[in-house]
Amino acid sequence: MSEKKIIFTDKAPAPIGPYNQAVLVGNTLFTSGQIALNPSTMELVLDDIETETKQVMENMKAVLEAADMTFDNVVKTTIFIMDMGDFARINAVYGSYFDESTAPARETVQVAGLPKGVNVEISMTAIK
Repeated sequence: MSEKKIIFTDKAPAPIGPYNQAVLVGNTLFTSGQIALNPSTMELVLDDIETETKQVMENMKAVLEAADMTFDNVVKTTIFIMDMGDFARINAVYGSYFDESTAPARETVQVAGLPKGVNVEISMTAIK
């Protein structure tokens, strides 16, 4: 097995439990799920679903950059949402971060609950 490298940046929310923002193994990056925490204040950004999703994606962008990657490196995403009725609005923000012709594989799942009562959480796998 390749060496496991822990990825951390202060430009994304610090972990609040026994996990890391991301782990790099060989050329593959596995991110933890990001929620809409402002990394500077550690306060939730829940103004509306678009603003919340944008904060999640900006947090993920910071984690990718800490691993010297971009959204172009992402091969798989998982989106957890509280209300499938928000899907179109979440998808519009999420989609603005990817080139549709090379967008990653994805699954979107409605869940019964998410950490801190947020509405959306996203995790990614990226390859360098």
